[in-house]
Amino acid sequence: MAKGISKYLIIAEHLLEHLGGVENITTSTHCMTRLRVASKDHSKVDIEAIKKTEGVLGVVEEETIQIILGPGVVNKVAAEFDKLLAAATDFDLNEVASKNKSEIDRKNAKPFKLFLRRIASIFIPLIPALVASGLITGITKAIVQAEWLAADSKLAIILTVIGSGLFAYLGILVGINAAKEFGGSPALGALAGILVINPGVADISLFGHNLLPGRGGLIGVLFAAIFIALVERQVRKFVPQSLDIILTPTIALLITGIVTYLVFMPVGGYVSDAITKGLLNVLDYGGVVAGFVLGATFLPLVVTGLHQGLTPVHLELINKIGDDPLLPILAMGGAGQVGAAFAIYFKTKKKSLKRAIGGGLPSGMLGIGEPLIFGVTLPLGRPFLTACLGAGIGGAFQAHFHIATIAVGVSGLPLSFLVHTNQILLYLTGVIISYVAGFIFTYLFGFKDEMAVEFK
Repeated sequence: MAKGISKYLIIAEHLLEHLGGVENITTSTHCMTRLRVASKDHSKVDIEAIKKTEGVLGVVEEETIQIILGPGVVNKVAAEFDKLLAAATDFDLNEVASKNKSEIDRKNAKPFKLFLRRIASIFIPLIPALVASGLITGITKAIVQAEWLAADSKLAIILTVIGSGLFAYLGILVGINAAKEFGGSPALGALAGILVINPGVADISLFGHNLLPGRGGLIGVLFAAIFIALVERQVRKFVPQSLDIILTPTIALLITGIVTYLVFMPVGGYVSDAITKGLLNVLDYGGVVAGFVLGATFLPLVVTGLHQGLTPVHLELINKIGDDPLLPILAMGGAGQVGAAFAIYFKTKKKSLKRAIGGGLPSGMLGIGEPLIFGVTLPLGRPFLTACLGAGIGGAFQAHFHIATIAVGVSGLPLSFLVHTNQILLYLTGVIISYVAGFIFTYLFGFKDEMAVEFK
């Protein structure tokens, strides 16, 4: 590496080259672990070369090309990648993206997968805020319940306010992102969220009943925000340009407000109730079997990136019943993966494979499993399956003891701060069980050194 040249810049340059160059890029975004790039001509993209680029842990090909780089690396590579695009282009990538988006969706999207991915796109930008708020809330409650801090002390009150603020106004942020995702104005999306959570809603009486502020939860917000974006786009087609700034948002808000109170909040409430009751019935009647199935099947969902689409489900559970019994079960997916990685580490004689595992284990234990998935178990094949089995054992344990979180955050060890205080030890026991089960399944049945042909 030349002196003064960032390794992240070198990675970005290689990726840009293998993606077909600047002229082949329409959009570039990133989440916690993945650089997500949309290309004009997929035939110009060299996926195999991307996979072999130093620092790349794996690639997922969907409507966007998702390059797995891992936490702490992806944001730095993405920053360099965006600089390269900005320096080499004289056109607006967002403008180009809007022209190509419909064609990309037509080629790659299946309706259900597209729906889940669009929902995921709404919530992915909120993950850092959800993690931060959830951890502060969980740690504060744990400290108070341990009687290390009085609940009415100034410090406890300040920490509670800091941690709980997001959840009080989350509907506004969801509205903003939903409107943007569906081609509307973010400010109008925020208003859609306010329509649902506004305390003044309690003064509205329809069909003999007063409306409840927040009725429909995030489901209602999504309905309203998507609707206001669609209305705005339709109204703009007929409004003279000189009056657009006045008439378009006013008409869109007025129509959306009426439809929200007559339709979206009641329907959103029924949908929310159905999702909540359905999941609770699955867990109540399915018990450990349901826990095993949910825990064992979560890792394949992570591979596709569809797991982010479950975020509103977790939030609705917390909104409706006060906690989330689903997240601890699904969190076992990462724990089974860690156990499998340990088994491979102790069994293999290949130094490069040991280095890959050593680099991915810390983030895996902290709840970010993609480096291990795409860098180790998935390329090897069978260890991915034995990791899923280990996750199922842990999921069954979590389901049996009804472990639940009070907020949404990353899985793994940090999630222990978000479960009910009296369940922390049980949750950690479940994590260890998944570690051990993933280790045993992989060590005995999942891995032989000759399987690691890509490693030296």
